[in-house]
Amino acid sequence: MLSLSYDLHIHSCLSPCGDEDMTPANIVHMAKLKNLDVIAVTDHNSCKNCPAVLDMAERNNIVAIPGMELCTMEEVHVLCLFTTLEDALRFDSYVSERLMKIPNDEMIFGKQELYDTDDKIIGYEPYLLINATDISFDDLESIMKEFQGIYIPAHIDKSSNSLLSNLGFIPPESKFSCVEIMDISKKEELKNNNPYLTSCLFITNSDAHTLEKINEPIHYLQAEDRSISSVLQSFLRRIV
Repeated sequence: MLSLSYDLHIHSCLSPCGDEDMTPANIVHMAKLKNLDVIAVTDHNSCKNCPAVLDMAERNNIVAIPGMELCTMEEVHVLCLFTTLEDALRFDSYVSERLMKIPNDEMIFGKQELYDTDDKIIGYEPYLLINATDISFDDLESIMKEFQGIYIPAHIDKSSNSLLSNLGFIPPESKFSCVEIMDISKKEELKNNNPYLTSCLFITNSDAHTLEKINEPIHYLQAEDRSISSVLQSFLRRIV
């Protein structure tokens, strides 16, 4: 088994809340500077900057997982990660059809920039990406199987846009095996209050919107090798 440093919740400048310096190349080069092994760029309700991120990461010997931070109809944020770029882009199309088509006001929310593999702007996403979709959290298990991805409830210890803050409980039919927590000191409290979590893997990411917020190599995951499939498989093992 390999021990790999990771940060799997990073926003590029495609997210309206992301800093304009968060280009695919800048993100990858900062990850390399910080000696991270595995990253995921997870923009709000979009995977459209993933092609550029994955291309740049391959050039720099970093494992980049195509992903998205989905906002469900309950306004629960969920990290969705995929083995292949093709599956991620199929999911992107699926989500785009289920996102409210509200034009983005750049003066209020910020730009939503699309980049090519040479780190040049090729366009802008016209519709605001931070809105809720009409996808229910309860349907994610079957949906993610269709797109061959995994889902991880994001920042479950936050007071907004999290599974516990918005739903108030973990649905009894849930089958996820990994959750994201921002403050690791809350782990035992969360497990005590939510028995389902006792068999879950806890991960901690930066949720970075600026380059300096990308994690240092202080969090590690165990994987068979440096492949996307092995990394994702490590999140599917429930603790017994």
